[in-house]
Amino acid sequence: MIDTTTNACNPERSLNFIEEIIEADLAAGKHKTILTRFPPEPNGYLHIGHAKSICLNFGLAQKYGGATNLRFDDTNPVKEDTEYVDSIKEDVKWLGFSWANELYASDYFEQLYSWAIALIKKGFAYVDDQTQEEIRATRGTVTAPGVDSPYRNRSVEENVDLFTRMRNGEFADGEKVLRAKIDMAHTNMLMRDPIMYRILHTNHHRTGNRWCIYPMYDYAHGECDSIEKITHSICTLEFDVHRPLYDWFIEKLEIFPSHQYEFARLRLTYTVMSKRKLLELVKGSYVTGWDDPRMPTICGIRRRGYTPESIRAFADKVGVAKRDNLIDLSLLEWCIREDLNKRSLRRMAVLNPVKLVITNYPAGKTETTEAINNPEDESAGKRMLTLSRELYIERDDFMENPPKKFFRLAPGQEVRLKYFGYIIKCENVVKDAKGKITEIHCTYDADKSRSVKGTIHWVAAADCKPVEVRLFDRLFVEPFMDAIPEEKDYKEYLNPDSLQTITGYVEPALLNEKSGNIPVQFERLGYFAVDSDSSADKMIFNRTVTLKDTWAKIEKKQ
Repeated sequence: MIDTTTNACNPERSLNFIEEIIEADLAAGKHKTILTRFPPEPNGYLHIGHAKSICLNFGLAQKYGGATNLRFDDTNPVKEDTEYVDSIKEDVKWLGFSWANELYASDYFEQLYSWAIALIKKGFAYVDDQTQEEIRATRGTVTAPGVDSPYRNRSVEENVDLFTRMRNGEFADGEKVLRAKIDMAHTNMLMRDPIMYRILHTNHHRTGNRWCIYPMYDYAHGECDSIEKITHSICTLEFDVHRPLYDWFIEKLEIFPSHQYEFARLRLTYTVMSKRKLLELVKGSYVTGWDDPRMPTICGIRRRGYTPESIRAFADKVGVAKRDNLIDLSLLEWCIREDLNKRSLRRMAVLNPVKLVITNYPAGKTETTEAINNPEDESAGKRMLTLSRELYIERDDFMENPPKKFFRLAPGQEVRLKYFGYIIKCENVVKDAKGKITEIHCTYDADKSRSVKGTIHWVAAADCKPVEVRLFDRLFVEPFMDAIPEEKDYKEYLNPDSLQTITGYVEPALLNEKSGNIPVQFERLGYFAVDSDSSADKMIFNRTVTLKDTWAKIEKKQ
């Protein structure tokens, strides 16, 4: 089922289940204040699903007067890099949030090692010499218990010695692991003596070569929360089966009792958010990079022209649920339209031009008029527009043999020119050798008082400027991307029309703006943003979103 809920932004909405828990905890005196954390692994770029988690963790802390730590789960040096650390920090800041502390799981490597020694001494951990394949083969199934490792009953002294030697680098990668001693017959397979540490002789982006053993996520996560005294550790729903293990480590170590709560992860139509698949798209050059405006990455949607306000509004509208639901991408697009409508400068642009000549308008004559920059914001001021004999209009605004109710330009038909109000009438057209219309000849009526049904936008041929325009659309044509069977290649559903690059003409005021960060509405066409590829000699605009949901119309026809 696709969820298009739109009432969660209402400040009078009921509390979500996590807010209910927090308010009950504060009322009972369980916590004086709350402390949350956002714990990304620095092995890739964040996407819109992470944005929801960021908004939730930081938003809860703000609402209840608490704080949020940004903690990097850097326990897998093979895949991690400072490039990703920097991009994550930029994304969080862009969304409008500030963290109380910037922390890393690697900050706690010594403490985590000491606690592992403590668990060994308590009889809750042991060194296993089995290979990964052997451990996997003896773990059992959902209906059958696992088999104890032949090394499970090593003495405390031997385990301490072996684990110390693991740290000292005496063993090769994969030669030994440290496992928790829990229950090989547990109904939750994650509790069947999970691996706590593995050997990795590789460079770490922060600790260099000081360590050659690294803690697993399930061991490090709860302990890091406990060290920081996180009151509410909020994860996505797939981690609910990990919670018993999270609690087990905290209980056996008798440390601060952080607790984990799970909410439904974000699922969007027409979108994939698997890191593996996104990486394939980048490496296979199906997109231009992680910040390709068609990607669901935060850097991608930022480059496309989305605003942090629209993303926060979207996260609020999606809300917090206990079960997975599929959110229609049109809700995200609605949020950006709502935001950009209030802040965008209005400018005229023609993206599929055909020349229009006003034959009875004197050659060399020009007229100017003031035009409002943003009807939603008086402080945005006005700019000047110039009318001349030759204009460009959208080719779609003319039809030689129009159907009924076509209220734009056609032979013998009249329309009004936006802002100036003059009524023009098509008298004839000029075609090239292939029959393509190259010019539309019109006459104008200076009497602006008459009523006509159509109004079109335009740019003056004498002073308009050419720009590159990138028309982005949805990356996939299939709405239910996460339901595609494994035997099918998700890349078969890539939208061949997800990017069209064209040359358009814009009114000169658009290029006179000193700030390239101001969003723009190309009137009657959509919302656009300046792309980072732009230069002083060449302006490039990305289409953020159309003015209306054109995909809804397409789907109805199919």
